[in-house]
Amino acid sequence: MRSVSCALALCGLWLVGCDSDRRPPAASSPASATSAAVAAPGSAAQQGSSAEEDRAAFALPAVPKLIALGDLHGDLAATRAALKLAGAIDDQDHWVGGTLTVVQNGDQIDRGDQDRAILELFERLADEARAAGGAVHALNGNHELMNAQGDLRYVTEGAMKDFEGVGGLDLRNPRLASMPQVGRARAAAFLPGGPYARKIADRKVILMVGDTVFAHAGVLPTHVRYGIGKMNRETAAWLEGQSASPPAAVLAEDGPVWTRRYGSKELGADDCEVLGRALDGMGAKRMVVGHTVQKEGITSGCDGRVWRVDVGMSAYYGGKPAVLEIAGEAVKAVKGD
Repeated sequence: MRSVSCALALCGLWLVGCDSDRRPPAASSPASATSAAVAAPGSAAQQGSSAEEDRAAFALPAVPKLIALGDLHGDLAATRAALKLAGAIDDQDHWVGGTLTVVQNGDQIDRGDQDRAILELFERLADEARAAGGAVHALNGNHELMNAQGDLRYVTEGAMKDFEGVGGLDLRNPRLASMPQVGRARAAAFLPGGPYARKIADRKVILMVGDTVFAHAGVLPTHVRYGIGKMNRETAAWLEGQSASPPAAVLAEDGPVWTRRYGSKELGADDCEVLGRALDGMGAKRMVVGHTVQKEGITSGCDGRVWRVDVGMSAYYGGKPAVLEIAGEAVKAVKGD
């Protein structure tokens, strides 16, 4: 399903090229490398946030059983199939997972028509799971943050129109002036401070549950030095409309929602060394990432220290649902039909 909005973006830019995820141009997103934005431990940028405070902003206690889901990309049927495969929902889309914890690795939106339904499903399931003693955590991926930047290249016509009539939209925002009418409601919903931007502001970019760390694309040692909790806080402040600029360290080409470092099927010794340093810096045993489609299903690398859960399950990619189950030291992929 190709987007009808390949040319849409805020700032009056007409963007082209929709065949694969591409970083926004410099005018709509900072393209500087993470290293340029990273502050060394103990620097002024790190002051006011202790290591304990930083950890508290991204780390949760271990749970008996956890299920990880990869990219969903606007496909509600695939989302339901994956959640049922996880044992999380029934046929009426209500939580039946009990004390189960579910982590979805971002990119719930774009490329499919049911973005809004998926976002609202996960919001409701988080409440139902909490009431049952479980948990649902959805991360922000590059597509959620692209929408907040006004980059709507990958939004379908159906998903564009689905945001018309949403309450709380500031359709008079001057940043929408050059936006074609069809895109204004969607753009206003995700503008920092907008109703859907505030919804995803509650989501983390990087999350650790027990000894497993989750990020849409991956965590590098430079991110650890910068401060994982700091990245989460800066992203949330921007989405809430409290910060004028998006966090450059998150949105850089090698940021945690964009890096392809761990996405390759064959990781080299240098990749595994980088992964090991990042994990050691967080006190984690393994990392779970999405972002890069694994056509053969969920894969692992570096002796099981990284797991890749983007199986392209949405209709756009034509893959089949699969989830990753983590129970103590046991980690396994669970495939759907």
